[in-house]
Amino acid sequence: MNFGTSSLDFSIQAYHEGITPPVTRPNPAFLKDIGELGMRDLLDRFYIGLFESPIKELFPTNQEEMRIAGQYSADFFIQICAGPTYFNQSRGAPQMRRRHAAFRITSHARLHWLVTFEEALQPIITQELSSQENIQSFWNYLNTFSQWMINTKD
Repeated sequence: MNFGTSSLDFSIQAYHEGITPPVTRPNPAFLKDIGELGMRDLLDRFYIGLFESPIKELFPTNQEEMRIAGQYSADFFIQICAGPTYFNQSRGAPQMRRRHAAFRITSHARLHWLVTFEEALQPIITQELSSQENIQSFWNYLNTFSQWMINTKD
């Protein structure tokens, strides 16, 4: 892995109302590279960032509740990356659109969500814990998946 000449593309796809682009799951090698603990650490960093972000009102205000939400999210991402089905076992089928229907998620909120995720990914990049190809695959999934969660106009 040669990150000195990084070819990672963290651009954010444009959102087009009413269009739900097809989602491609991340390369399972991303999870294999960072492991379950690495995924849980990634989601901990991500949720700490969300707790302090401009969209923090969409999330629990209690840090312990936020940590628990982050671990449910880690279960989801472990499962999406072809790991054990922890999310299904503890929460049932993901049905993420339905689960997020109660929250006003705008395209503006999506941008903050993605920027926060990019920041959380930085240790994986700088420590070269996964290949650029696998990190890009994970980012591409987030980029498309996040469009599916938008349910409110800006």
